[in-house]
Amino acid sequence: MRAFKDIGLYCDSYRDAAWCQPYKDVQLLMKWDDAWLANTDCDRDGLLDRHYGFASYIGSGAWETNHQSGEYTLEDGSVCKWTYFVKIIAAPADANLAGGVWYAADGTEIGPSIWGEFATIQSVYNDPCGGFGGIEYLSPDHAGFGGW
Repeated sequence: MRAFKDIGLYCDSYRDAAWCQPYKDVQLLMKWDDAWLANTDCDRDGLLDRHYGFASYIGSGAWETNHQSGEYTLEDGSVCKWTYFVKIIAAPADANLAGGVWYAADGTEIGPSIWGEFATIQSVYNDPCGGFGGIEYLSPDHAGFGGW
């Protein structure tokens, strides 16, 4: 599968929506595969393909990553830099959603549900000024792409 990427500001990905303005200076690097969003229109509906050949994202093997970064200023004038990284996958066809968490067919936790059909399999947040550093979540199943 091909991988794509987009670099810009966080609010650009939401067409500069009003709710997004507190995050307007956040840098965003997104990467995804063609099951998430392809560079083609195979079904000729005038839109780029999403989960082509599948009724939904579930079971499509789609994945996406977000790399976000920003900075803020403390009262003493010092600048603090932070980073956030997240891996998201489409839930496997045989997965089960229970209590807001996706589980593999064998009962192993895949990760928390996000946007309904997806699971977060890894998130990392670093903000030394705020006292945060490291992995927030790591899937007990596995945090790499593929295999679902």
